[in-house]
This record gives sequence, C-alpha cells and structure tokens, in this order.
Amino acid sequence: MRTFDFADGTAVVTGAASGIGEALAHALARRGSHLVLLDRDAERLDAVVAALRAGHPDRQLSTYLVDLADPAATARVAAEIRQRHPRIRLLINNAGVALGGRFDQVTFEEFSWVVEINFRAVAQLTHALLPALKEETGAHLVNISSLFGLIAPAGQSAYSASKFAVRGLTEALRPELAEHGIGVTSVHPGGINTRIAANARVGSGVDRDEYEQGRRQFEKLLTIAPARAAEVILRGVARRRGRVLIGWSAKLPDLLARVAPASYHRVLALGLHRGEPASRAATPTPFERERPAATSPPALVPPASPPPVAHRPVGAVPAPRAAEVSATETAGEPA
Repeated sequence: MRTFDFADGTAVVTGAASGIGEALAHALARRGSHLVLLDRDAERLDAVVAALRAGHPDRQLSTYLVDLADPAATARVAAEIRQRHPRIRLLINNAGVALGGRFDQVTFEEFSWVVEINFRAVAQLTHALLPALKEETGAHLVNISSLFGLIAPAGQSAYSASKFAVRGLTEALRPELAEHGIGVTSVHPGGINTRIAANARVGSGVDRDEYEQGRRQFEKLLTIAPARAAEVILRGVARRRGRVLIGWSAKLPDLLARVAPASYHRVLALGLHRGEPASRAATPTPFERERPAATSPPALVPPASPPPVAHRPVGAVPAPRAAEVSATETAGEPA
C-alpha cells in the first residue's frame, strides 16, 4: 500500500476541541488537509477553528457540535457529513471519556456511558462514513485506543473494556478494508498531557477524597505533549502503520503483557509498590513517567485509583446534556 497523501484530502477528527484532537487538527492543516471537526464543547471548538482559519486561511473547515453519547445525534451528524463530504480520505476517531472506579464501585449506567462514547460511537461513525472512505483512493482509518487497550488495570474496568473493544474492532477491520485499499491504524497513547484526568467522571461508589489525591498524583505523570503525540500518529498514518504506540508508558506495558499475558498484573504490582506506603498499595494501576528513549526503562509509579492514560474526553464530563447538533462551513464548496 502506497504512503498516505494528506494534501487536499478531507480529514474527519472527533474530539477536536482540545488535547490530541486539537493537535491533530493543526498538524493536518499544516499537511494540507481540509478538516471536518467534531466535539460537544462549542467554546473550545470555536477557539480551535479561529486559530486554524488564522493560520491556514486556504483550508476548508466544517464543524459539528454533537454529544456522541446519543446514538440518534451521532447518526444525524454522520448522515450530514456523508452528504456534505461524499469523499473522505482520513477518519480519526479520537473522542473519548474516562471513568474511575472498580466494577463494583460504578453503576451500570455509568459503565454503559463510557462504552457508548468510547466504543459504540467509534463503530457507528466508522460504519456510517465507510462508504465515503471507499470512494477516496488511498483512504485511511485511525481509531485511538489506549494504553488500557493493551493492559487492563484494576479500577479501570469500564475504560479498559471500551478500549479493548476499539482495539478488537480496528484489528478486524484492517484485513477487511485492505482489499479496498484503505489503511487502518490502532493508536495506543501512553502518558499524554491532556485534560483527561481533570475531566474524568468518578464512579458513584468511589471515595472522592482518595480519588482526588490519586488524580493530582496522576497528572504529574502526563508528560508527553499532545503536539508530539499528533506527530507520532500522523507519521504512522503516512507510513500506513497498523499499530502506533506512543511513549515508553505504552511500549513497556505492551511488552510485559506479551511476555506474561496472564500474570502481568502481579509483575506490575511489584514494581508499583516497591517503597510505597501500605495505604497506597491497595489499588495498583500501571503508569510511568515518560523519559527519553536513551535512558534505562522508567520505574512504574502508582497514583491511587487514577483515571486512564489516554486522549482527551469529549468536552466536559459531567452528565451528558441533550444532544446538540449543528454545522458551520467556510464559504465555497464543501471539503
């Protein structure tokens, strides 16, 4: 499969109002792509679009406000995108949300909310826009999974379940779409410095004080800039890589899971709790500081019941409001 050509193609990016999604929008504009950007945070999305138009006035931009937790709203937006943009060269399913808490600490409604946004919306948008990808020669699909689509730590049952599902769907689509000349990439970010920790929901049964302590500790581990992550992702797309891992915080746990798939939790726990107080050892979760590749492998450091290392959530995380759908486009022909 030949290398991916960004110039003058239409790229659809979800979760584009901040974090990796925002960085991807800017990186794609620099590469010559026209953009279709989705998010539920109108104010932040407007700011991103203003910056893009100032820096790249020749790019065609479309924006859609949508709550991806709502299947009907997602379907309406997908249909409108398909009508306005019958040929799509790149689809990046980046949007996602986080939920902290063990399986018995979250309600099933909370669990389902995560799965709806992190997996169902990915599958729904991909299915709806696949005909537009097939119409464009050399198209590509990117689904952002997570470090927790490679390993599944305690306290992240909902998030890990959704991200393993994204990984499974993506890996199945790779051979299915190859016959159509469509490349497929699964992305697994490590410690990206986004708003995921601050915006994560907390399970109804989780102790809030303990969670907040863990969140503050966890945020110190998010050391990879979103712009760097975006560049790594797009380099992978250009080279038609099937899988992209970002940072040692994704690469080392992936290696450990391959070597010891049934027992990596115990190995991680040993590294996590070495020198930690007993109170901190109750909820093991694997994270590590991002360091240059030339250094020795970093030690794993455990915050208490933290949110996952991943891309940014779709807008604010409090209970989803009624779906809001709108579209704006620059003057002239749609991208």
